[in-house]
Amino acid sequence: MTDARFQAPFPAPLLAQAPRAAQASPETAMRSGAGRVVRVGLLGRGIQLSRTPAMHRAEGAALGLDYSYDLIDPDQPAHDLPLADLVARAEAQGFAGLNVTYPFKRDVMALLDEMSPAAQKVGAVNTVVFHDGKRRGHNTDFWGFAESLRRGLPDAALSSVLLLGAGGAGGAVAHALRDVGVAQVQVFDQNIQAAQAIADAVGGIAVTDLAAAAQAADGIVNATPMGMAKLPGTAIDPALLEPRHWVADIVYFPRETELLAQARQRGCRVLDGSGMAVFQAVRAFELFSGLAPDPDRMRATFEAFADT
Repeated sequence: MTDARFQAPFPAPLLAQAPRAAQASPETAMRSGAGRVVRVGLLGRGIQLSRTPAMHRAEGAALGLDYSYDLIDPDQPAHDLPLADLVARAEAQGFAGLNVTYPFKRDVMALLDEMSPAAQKVGAVNTVVFHDGKRRGHNTDFWGFAESLRRGLPDAALSSVLLLGAGGAGGAVAHALRDVGVAQVQVFDQNIQAAQAIADAVGGIAVTDLAAAAQAADGIVNATPMGMAKLPGTAIDPALLEPRHWVADIVYFPRETELLAQARQRGCRVLDGSGMAVFQAVRAFELFSGLAPDPDRMRATFEAFADT
């Protein structure tokens, strides 16, 4: 490509406060093939405080890789380009792939050559791998949320769960809920058609009455961006929360969202978004690098940030 938009480099990553990456021992470097260059990035809006880059960089260093991770945020002037141009520029510059987050998890699908079975099932992509001239889409959110729920709330009641949000993340969470054994997934979204599509995909029901849905639910999961630092608030009236509910949020910055704070005050057990963030990154790292990362080490990097 000769278009200057594709030749201009992405600016240096903006994570000056990230924890120091772990250094690889000579033994680790020999096992992993020290010095191999892997360049990846995170594509999304409002991502400047994401902890994902630090997890990837630290794990790459621990495995002996020359591993870089850029932030590609169209809210920043340097990246104010159409989605197709940003993906093409990353591919042209030799990136191994991209993590994709809000609001591009569905839009990016039109730009891909292939999709994994999980991405096809969920109907959203959060990881794109560039290989042999092709773009392959994956969904690591699906496994990430399921693993987080299994570990974080292993004895949670699963007869009925109310899912808030039918976007790209909502589809992944809906399938994850079914995967861990939820009998009935209730899906709520302002876009009724989107809620119905996800409900149909997992054998659940689309709901419009949040009060009735909450009354019938054992657990409530927020898969909307509500609660993010740039989108404060809650996607459900906290008055509908009862002590018998367990409440999960996929938002992790801030880690204690308003929804989780309100749930705690009402005596609910809660699950923050850190587990999903870590486990989706574990799977994505393996796709980008071809190496098996250490989940505990990546969790430690995540926890090295001050809780906010």
